[in-house]
Amino acid sequence: MTIRVLLADDQALLRATFRILIDSTPDMTVVDEAADGREAIDRTRAHHPDVVLMDIRMPGTDGLAATAEICADPALSDVRVLILTTFENDEYVAQALRAGASGFLGKDVSAEALLAGIHTVAAGDALLSPTATRALITRFLAAPDPDSTPVPVDGLAALTQREREVMALAAHGRSNAEIAEILVLSPLTVRSHIQRAMSKLDARDRAQLVVIAYRSGLVSAGPRP
Repeated sequence: MTIRVLLADDQALLRATFRILIDSTPDMTVVDEAADGREAIDRTRAHHPDVVLMDIRMPGTDGLAATAEICADPALSDVRVLILTTFENDEYVAQALRAGASGFLGKDVSAEALLAGIHTVAAGDALLSPTATRALITRFLAAPDPDSTPVPVDGLAALTQREREVMALAAHGRSNAEIAEILVLSPLTVRSHIQRAMSKLDARDRAQLVVIAYRSGLVSAGPRP
């Protein structure tokens, strides 16, 4: 399957560089480009790409606002947004995840890491670059967000105990392999639990499952289990 990508960045040269890189990859293609957040929203609705590579700092509607609007549109529920910016800091990471982004990378990322990141978010997994550390993610996702409505613990009632355990470990930044080792399960079984929890909680991907885990109070900031 070919992964369809939309590029949203106000720098034409950077968009051209990304297009060459992505179009030279056998299982990827660039379907369109946008120079600002408003264009990104409109062209995402027009082309329905699998992944939007979204810059944060753009004129007019910025990348965070565009991400929030794209992710809030039920018609675009299967579109994934990968934030790509030079302004990689902890607050931007939290805002991007709250807005619905599936991943976050700095623009200094290597070509190989960028392509791997596109594959990761297209598959429905969360992607955070090394600078976006687990500690910072837990700190800011656990902090109150005045624009969000808390998810009641009762909202997790549909989950089995095992699904809650797996979800909590995922929220603390554990990989499927690490969760499997901790709970003495196979990585495939862990992935199945993650996918079932996402389905039951209507989470678009693993990143949103992490957001729900903190907003519901299932986990809180602090040392990982």
